[in-house]
Amino acid sequence: MANISTLNSTAAGFDAVSPQVAGPSGRKPRKVLSRRNIILYGLLIVAALYYLLPLYVMIVTSMKGMPEIRMGNIFSPPMEITFEPWAKAWASACTGLNCDGLSRGFWNSVRILVPSVLVSIAVASVSGYALANWRFKGSELFFSILIIGAFIPYQVMIYPIVIILRELGIYGTLTGLVIVHTIFGMPILTLLFRNYFTSLPEELFKAARIDGAGFWQIYFRIMLPMALPIFVVAMILQVTGIWNDFLFGVVFTRPDSYPMTVQLNNIVNSVQGVKEYNVNMAATLLTGAVPLIVYFVSGRLFVRGIAAGAVKG
Repeated sequence: MANISTLNSTAAGFDAVSPQVAGPSGRKPRKVLSRRNIILYGLLIVAALYYLLPLYVMIVTSMKGMPEIRMGNIFSPPMEITFEPWAKAWASACTGLNCDGLSRGFWNSVRILVPSVLVSIAVASVSGYALANWRFKGSELFFSILIIGAFIPYQVMIYPIVIILRELGIYGTLTGLVIVHTIFGMPILTLLFRNYFTSLPEELFKAARIDGAGFWQIYFRIMLPMALPIFVVAMILQVTGIWNDFLFGVVFTRPDSYPMTVQLNNIVNSVQGVKEYNVNMAATLLTGAVPLIVYFVSGRLFVRGIAAGAVKG
């Protein structure tokens, strides 16, 4: 009986306390349609429409035939969807005397892109790691001189580089263009890697040194596995910069080794025959597909890497 009375009194105590515990707690929820949210999302929607509307026009125009395009109404969806402009832009659009479309330029761009990205990222990551953790006398001066190269206009260096590549016998080749892209990507990539490695805890480096690890052991076993976000940032910057490049491609290569962007310019600005807007739009979308795919696949890691690499300078 004593135990039953004790349980009853305990339950009564909980009943007395429960109304106080069950009450609302935490911050007061905000209104969904507040003035701040209306302004914020309104501006975001306007900005999204500003950038998406041209893309929409390009997509629907590339799926229309020329008779339908001549009727006007660029915003209307195609009455009859056709992919012939895409096939022609890829395989048979004329650029001067060549009528093989963008396919040749695509593979030229791939042969330029892959070695340029791999070599520049590999060299820049090691350089940034050395400048961050293995500082030597004059390292800060060396880093400052390297960064100055990121702010020198490319046009200033074009003629001297043409002379150097000509003397080396690689002017007009894909090898020469790969070297140019690798050199010009080094300053900004070294800055990114140096800032990222500087933001990592210094105790990791010191502990590895105490354990007897050397330069390459620390780089491959400790720094490299922790640097995935900044590697993604470097890859995206190099892929978009090299793939979208037009100036270096038209200056340092010949017509048989033109990259995709140069061939796109030749297709769009061709003065022969009828202006085929659907083919031009399809060619533009094909040329921009690679950077868009890279951004969509690794966009989240790009933001993480940029934020991490900006902690220390």
